[in-house]
Amino acid sequence: MKFPTKILFLLLMGLVVINACRKFEKFPDVPAITYQEFIMLMNTSTGITERGVMVFKYTDGDGDLGLSTNDTLFPYDRNSKYYYNLIIKYFEKQYGTFVEVPLLSWNADSARFDTLTFNSRFPVLTPETGNQAIKGTFQDTLFIYNPISDFDTIKFEAYIYDRALNQSNSISTGEIVRVQ
Repeated sequence: MKFPTKILFLLLMGLVVINACRKFEKFPDVPAITYQEFIMLMNTSTGITERGVMVFKYTDGDGDLGLSTNDTLFPYDRNSKYYYNLIIKYFEKQYGTFVEVPLLSWNADSARFDTLTFNSRFPVLTPETGNQAIKGTFQDTLFIYNPISDFDTIKFEAYIYDRALNQSNSISTGEIVRVQ
């Protein structure tokens, strides 16, 4: 071999060895989530904490997290409990005990209150190539102001589903005190 060919050959072999030695993380196929923090967002015009951002980390061994816009047939149809893949429950501390309550929003068209849901569908997170195990961070902005409530302390609980319908563990924020 000529000198430049030897160098090219050694570089390619080095890349192969480095890539072969790279270790992929392994996680269980059932998704797992870990609560990180809740960031309060104050509306500077009103002085009220109307929204907040819940931050949590996730792992999934087979990478089957997320739903596409085409995932609307059974078991992901609108009437199924799997329609949403991120489930978030809202609680208010009432007289020392946390109680799950609906969060209401005024609907001017119908002249009545509508129940809001924090549940949502997040998009497919599966990698296109390579190791299918995934990990990352979710940040979800939530409306936390309840104008018809007299209670200022709330919390959220959350869990996710993967496409195989495995449910993750449940996480909970700490007590969140709203400025009203």
